[in-house]
Amino acid sequence: MLISLIILCALLYLSLLGFKTAYALVALANMPETHSAAKRFRVSGESAQAEVTIVQPLLSGDPRLPQVLATNLQTLPEQAFLWLIDRDDAVAQQIAAALRASFPAAQINVLLCDPAPDGINPKAWKLELARPLLQTAVCLVLDDDATLPAASLRALVQHCPVRGIVTALPHYQQGNNLPSQLLAQFVNNNAVMTYLPLLPFTTPVSINGMCYALRRDFLQQCGGFAPVLQHLTDDLAMAELCRQHDGDLLQLAVPVEVQTSVSDMRHYRQQMHRWMVFATLLLQQQSKGTALLITLLQGIHPLLLWILLLLCIVQPATLFLLVLVLVMRSAAMMLVQKQVTGAFRHRFGLSLLSELLQPLHLLHALRERRIRWRSRVYQVKRNDQFHVAES
Repeated sequence: MLISLIILCALLYLSLLGFKTAYALVALANMPETHSAAKRFRVSGESAQAEVTIVQPLLSGDPRLPQVLATNLQTLPEQAFLWLIDRDDAVAQQIAAALRASFPAAQINVLLCDPAPDGINPKAWKLELARPLLQTAVCLVLDDDATLPAASLRALVQHCPVRGIVTALPHYQQGNNLPSQLLAQFVNNNAVMTYLPLLPFTTPVSINGMCYALRRDFLQQCGGFAPVLQHLTDDLAMAELCRQHDGDLLQLAVPVEVQTSVSDMRHYRQQMHRWMVFATLLLQQQSKGTALLITLLQGIHPLLLWILLLLCIVQPATLFLLVLVLVMRSAAMMLVQKQVTGAFRHRFGLSLLSELLQPLHLLHALRERRIRWRSRVYQVKRNDQFHVAES
């Protein structure tokens, strides 16, 4: 009986893994080229050199912020940047001033923003304040811990729908310490397997809020960022706003590199807690069928892995099944990562540990609804109901 249960868990895990791997590869094979995108997503066909403003809400607190911003200035020397900084964030203002002095030829504009009122998303607040300053055809929103390769920028502009949003695929750069590496494995293991496998069947549920582009005219038709001000997960809210205005959501496989400093395990736990709370908010807004499908594809496999691991400890004769599952898991992840990024980002032990920790992070998110977002703390009830809390 025990052996049969172990075999069943192994088959279920490999079936889920096989489904996600196969259809992630199908999605990669069917990624739109310029001519097909123009037909399917109503792209105007303009060149990748179209006018684009890279809009970045900045917030101090990450020691790598100057390095990340400098990398974008070096990689994209001809692009216009609009940096949105809190009026009371003296550190971020100093960083911006130093970079403007170091890159005198760069097109950098800085907008100082008043603090967001309680219950208002601070990122969306800054973006809405910046909207009147947008003069280019395309607005590209980029997080301040992300670097965008020039090839990814060209692809995003080329495939930016006339009506809709196009988004890149996040990849984390490996840090030097264990917490940073664990965080990188979580993102690199899950990004492709989350965003891509359902694309052959349906449009994206949400967008990657770390990097997305849309046309200024479409943004204006949607009312700017004002409709999402009261939503904590602005990426999910922007996706819904796009659908409400008959817009297309286009997920590309082009990478956006993310570099977040994770100083210790406490910082890692806070970051994972915030992401898991956001994941629960996403599920709350889906239909029962969609929520069940997302849970099946993204939430069951860590539990199956735990069950398989514990049962194999009780029944050592079946350890070969566990080894087989882990080998197939690593092979699938390395295959997909190689196809997307051209490199193997998988680390066997850290990747396994990251997956096993996911149920614990989810339980923490369900129990504790207060999140830390760098220097800010929020008490979260729903996506459209949150407020500033004491640290």
